[in-house]
Amino acid sequence: MRRHPILWSLLVAFLMLVGAWPAAAAPIGLAGAGLAVLVAAIPGPVLVLAAAVAYLKHRAPRTATA
Repeated sequence: MRRHPILWSLLVAFLMLVGAWPAAAAPIGLAGAGLAVLVAAIPGPVLVLAAAVAYLKHRAPRTATA
């Protein structure tokens, strides 16, 4: 059995993956940059207060132990 067609197919698949990766990763990078801009625009104490409220609102209720 000849291995050349298999090797060429693997090479083509690799090049397609490497060529498609920047286009696929660009929206993720842009979303991360947008999130960083939003977080940077909010003052620190407001973020701390929002985190405290979220923690108090969503924490698990305490159960009684006997």
